[in-house]
Amino acid sequence: MSSEVDHSFRAFVEALKSDDDLAEINDEVDPYLEAAAITRLACERDDKAPLFNNLKGMNGDGLFRILGAPASLRKGTKDRYGRLARHLALPPTASMREILDKMLSASSLDPIEPKVVETGPVKEHSLQGDEIDLLSLPAPTIHEDDGGKYIQTYGMHVVQSPDGKWTNWSIARAMVKDKNQLVGLVIEPQHIWQIHQMWKKQGKDVPWALCFGVPPAAIMASSMPIPDGVSEAGYVGAMTGRPLELVKCDTNDLYVPASSEIVFEGTISTTETAPEGPFGEMHGVIFPGDAHDQPVYNIDKITYRSNPILPMSSCGRLTDETHTMIGALAAAEIRKVCQQAGLPITDAFSPFESQVTWVALKVDTKKVSESKISPEDLRKKVGDVVFNHKAGYTIHRLVLVGEDIDVYNGKDVMWAFSTRCRPNADETFYEDVRGFPLIPYMGHGTSSKTHGGKVVSDALMPSEYATGKPDWKPADFNTFPDDVKSKVLAKWESRGFSALDN
Repeated sequence: MSSEVDHSFRAFVEALKSDDDLAEINDEVDPYLEAAAITRLACERDDKAPLFNNLKGMNGDGLFRILGAPASLRKGTKDRYGRLARHLALPPTASMREILDKMLSASSLDPIEPKVVETGPVKEHSLQGDEIDLLSLPAPTIHEDDGGKYIQTYGMHVVQSPDGKWTNWSIARAMVKDKNQLVGLVIEPQHIWQIHQMWKKQGKDVPWALCFGVPPAAIMASSMPIPDGVSEAGYVGAMTGRPLELVKCDTNDLYVPASSEIVFEGTISTTETAPEGPFGEMHGVIFPGDAHDQPVYNIDKITYRSNPILPMSSCGRLTDETHTMIGALAAAEIRKVCQQAGLPITDAFSPFESQVTWVALKVDTKKVSESKISPEDLRKKVGDVVFNHKAGYTIHRLVLVGEDIDVYNGKDVMWAFSTRCRPNADETFYEDVRGFPLIPYMGHGTSSKTHGGKVVSDALMPSEYATGKPDWKPADFNTFPDDVKSKVLAKWESRGFSALDN
């Protein structure tokens, strides 16, 4: 497989094809709901990523094809995270721990700054001025009650601080407003919001680019809550071991990945807003008619490569990119900040079953017992670190679990939480920290939309605090004697059961 797969979206699509993880659809598909419906069913069934080569209304001006579910799960147990692994040029059999370790690897390395090139595939074609008409493009409508055509669900925004010292790449949804404008989500405290505020104080619009089909490693970094002031381009270079190739925009001074499929160039208004939403978000619900004013994006130019591909996330209930990336990468950063704070945390993951609103933290119980820390103090120390850090912004429950729990296994986490954490007595609540308003119980619940609603739930038992070891044995297959297990496994398939590696 090409080593360029992490630096080229087109190579990534070819990698999916070679993995038999791509469903190329050549009959006509309507971008109004049908493409998203196909993608949604693929996500819910952990099926192949659909590539729509023939969208209704394409004609000569269709501009792009659509790839759905670019980072969703696969059916197989051995390559369940294969699509994510391909983003980072890892073997498709890589574990979630290996994927997250790769993402974190750059945090301890010096950045490898990007290489600026004169041109690249994204400069092969262009539209400008009156040639731009977003209304004529096959921009997808994802959900029936969405506020518009959400062309931006898996693209990468590029903005830069006024002093030029911080270039930020991020993912934030945006829908078509009219022929040459989008309106999109810019919410506190996200980095795009921080830079928007810097330009607003200067009374200027924000120079901006939106890149679709970027290097897969770059879109992963764009989803990760890396620290304020860190530019993703250098981070990606360090993570992949070589510089990304960037090319300058034609209408502003920003630089974008040269291999991008499509780039919109323009500005984000700091004065003009328009209704945005509703949109069926990562938590799996939509509130019809729920629109809020958000900044308007003005498009001055579109550049694109031949026969380009627009990646699309049909987000909602489990499992799609908003779960595999946002939750997983938040958990990776939470693991790092906990360890940097000296906390006894060895692993962290956001269970998909929680709609990625939880993070399970595996605790080194030997260290806990040796330290003689109380449960109350451990919960408080962990909660104070995580809930006051950007990495913990989208997460509302932390579950502390012992060493017998695999945090990457949702069944394990739910078992520990349900049987070892006594409600209230084993929990520490936080009402004075920033909450994530997109969670339904926050934005549409009974209390503050922006603060509180967070908790540390302790699923460590008293013996783990006292001795570092459990004083119980699980009642599962693994606890049977080895000779009994071997006997059972030897005849498993011959007795009519499914293959053990499925």
